[in-house]
Amino acid sequence: MEKQMQDDKVAAAHVEQQDMGSDLEGHGAKHVVTTQDSRFAAINAQYKPHPLSKGLLMLYPILFVAFMNSAANGFDGNTFGGVSSIPDFQARFGTNVASSDGFLAAIYILGNVLGSFFAGPLADRFGRKRGMFVANVVVIIGSVVQAAAMQRRDMIAGRVVLGVGSVLLGPSAQSYTVEISHPAYRGVMMGLYNGCYFIGAIVSTWLEYGIVDDVQGEINWRIPMATQGIPCIIVLVFVWFLPESPRWLMSNGREEEALNILAKYHGEGDPEHPVVQIEMAEMREAINTSGSDKKWYDYRELFNSKGARHRSFLVLCIGFFGQIDLPPTSYYMPLMAQTAGIVSNKQQLLMNALQSPVMTIGTLLGVNFIDRYGRRPMLMGSSTICSICVLLVIICSANQAGHPSVGLAGISFVYVFLFAFAFVWTPCQALYPSEVLAYNARAKGLAMSGLWLNIVSFINTYAAPVGITNSGWHFYILYLAIDVAGIAFIYFTFVETKGRSLEEIDEIFNDPHPVKASLRKQKVIVQDVPEIQY
Repeated sequence: MEKQMQDDKVAAAHVEQQDMGSDLEGHGAKHVVTTQDSRFAAINAQYKPHPLSKGLLMLYPILFVAFMNSAANGFDGNTFGGVSSIPDFQARFGTNVASSDGFLAAIYILGNVLGSFFAGPLADRFGRKRGMFVANVVVIIGSVVQAAAMQRRDMIAGRVVLGVGSVLLGPSAQSYTVEISHPAYRGVMMGLYNGCYFIGAIVSTWLEYGIVDDVQGEINWRIPMATQGIPCIIVLVFVWFLPESPRWLMSNGREEEALNILAKYHGEGDPEHPVVQIEMAEMREAINTSGSDKKWYDYRELFNSKGARHRSFLVLCIGFFGQIDLPPTSYYMPLMAQTAGIVSNKQQLLMNALQSPVMTIGTLLGVNFIDRYGRRPMLMGSSTICSICVLLVIICSANQAGHPSVGLAGISFVYVFLFAFAFVWTPCQALYPSEVLAYNARAKGLAMSGLWLNIVSFINTYAAPVGITNSGWHFYILYLAIDVAGIAFIYFTFVETKGRSLEEIDEIFNDPHPVKASLRKQKVIVQDVPEIQY
């Protein structure tokens, strides 16, 4: 019956599928569109809103608050890499040794691991808004302890607390963003979520660069660490003005509230809007009010069927290949620069600071193509370019002895790598896991993703400086092999999520051949309507 209602909505949208040859004759107001084989793609072909529509203009400030959770993570991803090269920081904590530097960077990941066990249940039990609030409180506490640290044990405690808080952000904020985003622009909106990581990255790295020589004493590393709390303050102030996730409301039996939110932000205020009605119909069918998300200890829906295991496998893949692609340059660009013959602390910080603008530009450009060309081809194309860049870095690194210009050429290819990576992988690292996970398993699945991502990151963070120091350019061969393997994994196992509602993605994993099912196309006839003026 639900399916029939959805099909009726498709008909009401003037979208006629299949057998179209004779229908086109004499109807100049219709045109043929090729879309993904889904009901929502057909509806979207007719009713995709203008980016400046009233509903979307009201949605943007809401998403901006959610994006600040990603910005908070961006501060630490770059702050610690910069301050660890500042002499005053090294003098206090003794981090002028590769293995010690790796330990202080990696202890943050230990906090991530601990927090991962609470992140999913927090978002499921108390809602996405309350989950964001609690996570940001913890991050602020960690930032204060870290910025005020006087001894090594204080810094370790601050980084552990900060790590716990940062991993709590993901399941709440990512789930919230993907669940409230308009489905026609989900790729752009979710991609910008991860792209806002670079707000924190840019502020922190350029702040470090600006004060390292101009500000004397320990304040030159304490200020950057203290600024990590700025995005959290924004979230704490405004989170209570946000609407709750309509899918969380639906899962808790609050259907009328969910309908009102979808109507306001996805349907231009009309509860009968076809997009709103198909979303409601699919949520009624897919979301269980007594599902495993109501039990903090129940993780079965991540593994209890072939489709669930495929989803979890994809989440693990996006985390693995998104982390083990290159050494964590935001932490170790100063070390890489030193290997290439750049010994000036100011120059090393400048090279570290340039990463964020390069990746920001890549991300902002890339999000415009994610929904147009799809996740699979974009990921494969990006990984191919990244593999070529790693190969060139290896060649340059192997021949840089006595030739500093060759070493600099190798670093330039690192920047090309970062641009290509940010163009696709940065948006998709948040987008793809949030899409492929079913609602009842989404928060816990994202917590699992955070746990896995940070285990991989822990290994990469701790091993990279020691590996580069002891093995030189040979260490990069490992990353080349992983990047090439990633292309094959994407081709054979990744499903295409473009053009589908979150609930329609569930149907892909119920098919015996999910990858083939996700690539099917359909042709629809769309009735042209006068453009609405905004």
